[in-house]
Amino acid sequence: MQQTRINPWQWQDPLAFSQAIEVSAGSKVLYCSGQTSVDAEGRVLHAGDMAAQIGKAFANLETVLMAAGYNLSHVVRLNYYTTDMDGFNAAYGEVIEHLTPRGLQPAGTLLQVANLAMPGMLVEIEATAVK
Repeated sequence: MQQTRINPWQWQDPLAFSQAIEVSAGSKVLYCSGQTSVDAEGRVLHAGDMAAQIGKAFANLETVLMAAGYNLSHVVRLNYYTTDMDGFNAAYGEVIEHLTPRGLQPAGTLLQVANLAMPGMLVEIEATAVK
C-alpha cells in the first residue's frame, strides 16, 4: 500500500496530521471504534489526567490494530473526541510522541463533546487503517 499526503499548506506538519491521505493499492480497510483510557475489564483509568488518557487510548488502539494484523503505520485517519479542548491541547505532546517518531501524519478531526461513554473519560481516539 502506498500513502500520499495531500497538504496544500505546511501549518499542519508540526501537528502530525494531514489534510488528506490518498491510498493506492489498499486491499483491506479496518474501521476501529473509538479507543479510550480503559483497562482490560473496561474500567476507566487515569481520571483527570489528559496526557495519561491519551497515552492509554493510543496503547489500546495499537492493541486493536495488532489483533487485526495492522499497526499504526497503516492508520490513515484519526478522529479525536474530547470533553476538554484546553486540556487536550495542553497534552497534545502525547499525540506527537506517538505519531512523529514513526513518521505518521494521518488525516483527522478534533471535536469537543459534552460527554463520552463513561464518567471520567476525557478523550476517545477513532482510527481508520488501510493495508
